Amino acid sequence: MGIALAFSLFIFIVASPSPWSFLFTVAMSYLIVMLKIEIDDKIKPIIAALCLIGSAVVTMFSVQYVILDWENFMKTSDIHLFVNVVIILAVYLIIMLICNRTALTCTIAHSALLIWGFVDYFVYQSRQNEFTFADIKATATGLSVAGGYKIRLHSRGAIAIYASMLLIALVWKLNVQFESRLQMSIITSLCTILCVVTVIFNSADVNTETWELKGSYRNGYFFNFVLSIRDSFVSAPEGYSLDAVEALEEEYETATDTLEESEVENPTIIVVMNESFADLSVLGEIQTNIEMTPFFDSLSENTLRGYALSSVFGAKTPNSEWEYMTGNTMAFLPTGSVVYQQYLQDEATSLVSTLKNRGYTCVAMHPYLSTGWSRNQVYPSLGFDEMYFIDDFPNQNIVREYIADEELYDQIIARFEAKAEGESLFMMNVTMQNHGGYATTYPNFTEEVYKIGRSYTDANQYFSLLNVSDQALEKLVTYFEDVDEPVEIVFFGDHQPSLSEGFYQILTGKGLSGLTLEETENYYKVPFFVWTNYDTQEETVDITSLNFLSSYTLERAGIELTPYERFLKDFREVIPAINSVAYYSKEIGGYRFIKDATGEEAEWIQKYKILQYNSMFDTDHRSEVFFPYIDDEE
Repeated sequence: MGIALAFSLFIFIVASPSPWSFLFTVAMSYLIVMLKIEIDDKIKPIIAALCLIGSAVVTMFSVQYVILDWENFMKTSDIHLFVNVVIILAVYLIIMLICNRTALTCTIAHSALLIWGFVDYFVYQSRQNEFTFADIKATATGLSVAGGYKIRLHSRGAIAIYASMLLIALVWKLNVQFESRLQMSIITSLCTILCVVTVIFNSADVNTETWELKGSYRNGYFFNFVLSIRDSFVSAPEGYSLDAVEALEEEYETATDTLEESEVENPTIIVVMNESFADLSVLGEIQTNIEMTPFFDSLSENTLRGYALSSVFGAKTPNSEWEYMTGNTMAFLPTGSVVYQQYLQDEATSLVSTLKNRGYTCVAMHPYLSTGWSRNQVYPSLGFDEMYFIDDFPNQNIVREYIADEELYDQIIARFEAKAEGESLFMMNVTMQNHGGYATTYPNFTEEVYKIGRSYTDANQYFSLLNVSDQALEKLVTYFEDVDEPVEIVFFGDHQPSLSEGFYQILTGKGLSGLTLEETENYYKVPFFVWTNYDTQEETVDITSLNFLSSYTLERAGIELTPYERFLKDFREVIPAINSVAYYSKEIGGYRFIKDATGEEAEWIQKYKILQYNSMFDTDHRSEVFFPYIDDEE
C-alpha cells in the first residue's frame, strides 16, 4: 500500500491529473489490498477467462486513451474496438501459455502494451506519424535524435497508469494457476488461433493509416499496427509480367531525348537535401520580423525553381533521398515503410550509377552518424566512391547540437578544390542542422526570427534556423558563381518540420485534423531549385515531386537521360506530381487518390508500378535496359 501511495503521488506531481483521480486511486488500492478472496477450483476457468478478457479490454481502452484526446477517442467504431481487444487477448493468451498464471500474464502483457502505447504517443508528438511495424528497424536512428525532443506525461497518461495500478492489484487477488498444463495449453492455443482468424477475417479492405492519428481513431492502434505488418509485404502489381516489361523496353530502348544545346560537358553536380527546409506559407500566411530566406527567394537567373511533393512529413528523411536518387516513388510502397532499411537491393540503379557510367566520381556527405538509416550500408550498395560522416568533419561550427549547414558547405567547397584535373564530380549532401525538435533553448544559438502575432516557441526557433540556412546557402552559391568550371547546384527540402499542433491551428485554422486532400498535400510541399553558373533558362514549376528532380538534374546538366529517366519525363507530362498521399491530376486540376485514377492517368500509373516493381523486387529479371548498374569497365 505504501508503494501504491508513493507511486500515485509521483504520477500526480509529474502529470497533474485531477486530484479526484489521485484520491480515487489511493482509496481503491486500499480496498483491493484489504480484499480476501478464495477461489474454488470449479470456477477457476471462469475467473481466469474473466481476468484475461477483462484485462484485455482495460488495456485496449488505456492505450486508446493515452494516444487520443476525447474527441478522437470516441470516433473508433465498435467493431474495430472489438478487433483490438481480440489482438490484445491473443498476446495475453500467448504469455499465458508460458506463465500458466493469470496474474503474471496480465501484469506482463498489460504493462508491455501500455508502454507500447506511450511509445506511439511520443513518436507521434515528434513527427505527426503513428509508430508502425516499419519503424522497428528505425529504432536506433530515432533514439539517436530523441534528445532534441521534449516529452511530457499528460493527464490522460496519468489516468491510464492509475487504472493499470488498480488492474494489476486486482488480478493478483484473483490469481489462477492450472494444475494441468496440457489442458490449459490446448485450450489457450485454440483460443489464440480463433483470435488470429478473427483478426484476419476483419482485415479485408481495411487500410493502414498513419496521418492525423487516423490509425488510432479509425482502426484502433493495435489493429492499425497489425495492418502495417500485413502491408510490409509487397506483391506484384496487377498486370505485371516480363512481357509487360519487355514492351516498355522496346518503346524506350532506342528512343532518345532531345537536349538543349549546351557548351558545358559533365559539370560538377552538387545536390543538397536540406533537413526540414520548407516554406510554410503554403499552409497559411506568415509574417515575420525579418525575412526568413531572402537569398533563396531571390534566386532566378539560370534557375529552375518551384515546389515538389515529398512523400513524408516531419520524419523519415531517407525516403526523400531515395525518391530523388532513384526516380522511384513511395506511392507504391506500404505506408510507413523505409526503403533504406527494408527494400533496397544490392546494385540498385540510381543517379549514382547513371553518373558513374559517365565517368563521374560520386561523393556522399552527411554530417551525422554513419549508421543513421543504415547509410553506411546503403551508400556502398548505391555505388558511392567516397563517403563522409560526422567523424570526417571538424565539428567546429555547431548550431544547437548539430553540425551547421555552413560547415558542410565548407567541406563541399574543399572537396571541389581538391578534385583532380579533368575529374567529373557528383556530390550528394544531406544536412543535419535543422533537425527537430525545436522546443529546447540552446546557449550557442540566438533566435533572430519570430512570427508576428500568435506563435509558438518551437516555430520561432525553426524560422530562425531557416534564416541561418539561407545565409549559408548564399555563401555556397556565391562561391560557385565565381569559379571558371561549370557547376550545377540542386537544392530541396526533405520534408516539412514537425511543430506544435497549436501552431498549425493558428496558421491554418484546422491544424492537422479534418483536412481536404488539397490541404493535406500542402503539408507535403517543399521548395526546390536547380541553379547553374552557366546559361540555362529561367523557369518556374508550379508543382512536381521529388522523384522527378533527378531527371531535371540531368536535363539542366546537359546529360542524356537514361531510358528510365525518359519514361519519367514522359510520365510527368501526364501526371506532374505523385507522392505517398495522392497524385496531381491535370484532368480535374487537383489531387486524386491513386486508386481513383482513370483513363490515360491510370495507364501511366500502371506502367510506373510495373517498372518500379521490376527494379525493386523482381531482381532476377531486372531490366538491363531500364536499370543497368555500374559498368565494370568504367
